[in-house]
Order: sequence, then C-alpha cells, then structure tokens
Amino acid sequence: MIALVGAGEFLESMRPIDAELLRRAGGRRVALLPTASAPDGPGVPQRWAAMGEDHFRALGADPAAVMALDRTGCQAGEHVDLVRQADLVYFSGGKPGYLLHTLRGTPLWEAVLGVLSRGGVLAGCSAGAMILGEWIPDHLSLRHPPFWKPAFGLVPGAMVLPHFDELPAWVGGVLWALRPRQSHLIGVDGGTALVGDADGWGILGPGRVTVRTRAGAASYAAGQAVQILE
Repeated sequence: MIALVGAGEFLESMRPIDAELLRRAGGRRVALLPTASAPDGPGVPQRWAAMGEDHFRALGADPAAVMALDRTGCQAGEHVDLVRQADLVYFSGGKPGYLLHTLRGTPLWEAVLGVLSRGGVLAGCSAGAMILGEWIPDHLSLRHPPFWKPAFGLVPGAMVLPHFDELPAWVGGVLWALRPRQSHLIGVDGGTALVGDADGWGILGPGRVTVRTRAGAASYAAGQAVQILE
C-alpha cells in the first residue's frame, strides 16, 4: 500500500490518518526517513526524526529514525536493516530532487521496495510523495520552464503535487501545460492522504485530491473511490 500525503507530517491532526496506516500495515514497526530535509541544514533532519518518533510512539508504534542522509548512509547496513524490518516506511518532506538522487539505485531503496512486496505500507509526505510518481520537476523558475526528471514511478504516469490547497491555481496550470507527454497530475491537499493498493485508491483526511488528465479534472473527498489513471 502506498500513501501520498499532501503536508502535515507528524502533526496532531495527522494522528487518525497515521493510526489507519499502521492498522493497514499489520504491524507496529515504523522506519522514519528524514532524508529529504538534509539540504535544509544541520539539525533539521534530527528535528523531523524526533517529531516522528514522538508522534508514532504516541500511537503505540515502535518507531526508528533512519538517519540515511546521503548516498553513503543509504548504503549502510544498519540503515538498510532498519528499513527491511519495518511494517511502515515513512519519508518526510524537504527537497524532492535531493531525495530522489540520494535513494536511487541504493540498497536502502531496494529494502523499501521489499517492504511493499511483503504487504507493508510506504508513506511519503510532500517531497516524499512526489518521488513516488513518474515525474518530478527538477527546478521551477518564472524565467525557465521546468525540466522534468524521471522519478520512481510507483504511481505510473503521475506528477504528484503536494500542498495542493496552498498552491496558486496558475502554478498547477503551468505545470500541466509543460507536463511530460502522457502524464497526469495528482494534487493532494495538506492534512490528507491518497492511499492505494491493488484494490484501488481512496482518501484519508479532511481535504481533497484533484486528478487532472487529458479528459479533464476531477476532485475527490474521503469516502469516494479515486480514479488516478487515464
């Protein structure tokens, strides 16, 4: 099961969502990866890790911060083992390009895929959600169009846009106009998760999920099945 979280990781408001993710994971072991925040400076990943541990411990889970903050850390056996043992893997937010580069082709990412293959849950918030789609913007500028970078493609064809309720409408319009061919947009509001597995996709939380394809745009709320493909 994959959970794309729009924003708000480890806040009190996310407790019902994360409790449900734990239930669906079928276990209490949580691997927390603040990797995407490493470019934000010393102490920032540690702060996210501590927040995540406190948050999931309050839910009765057994959390472990995996401080794999660079490619060397993603090769380290102790970090790989922590992920391998998890029932729920959670990537918090930061810089999506850095997170993608740091994880790609590493034993740690293979361990994440192993958790998914045995029925665990992979959750990504903000940058952590973006890398699970097919494409991420390498950079955004008013002077230059975005250059798209292939992501992990666990949600095929998708550009995942977190914080969607906070984005000006023109930003989504520009990204849509300049999108890679045969791609579609998935916008996830803050405090909300789009959750999917082989049985389909649905929403946890109070916000909405917007899916834009060549056929048009549709907005979904909790309790509705979400169609994420063309």
